[in-house]
Amino acid sequence: MRVTEKGQVTIPKPIRDKLGIGPGSEVEFVSRADRVFLEKYVDGGPEGDPAEALLRHIDRNAGRFALGDMQADAVMKLLRD
Repeated sequence: MRVTEKGQVTIPKPIRDKLGIGPGSEVEFVSRADRVFLEKYVDGGPEGDPAEALLRHIDRNAGRFALGDMQADAVMKLLRD
């Protein structure tokens, strides 16, 4: 499969059919170790196991929060206030 200059790829029809992906569907690329998975979103949330959804959320947000040298108690207080 070739990637276009804009970084686009075409999802093969058998995969679109299997996942129920059509015009207007939302999908997400999830990176795990050395692999990337395509997943369909249903009703604004990832389809499947809630534990897997939590892991995907953690993977997507890893390294986004620069907390410096704040300790856990200080972070929790910041989040609560």
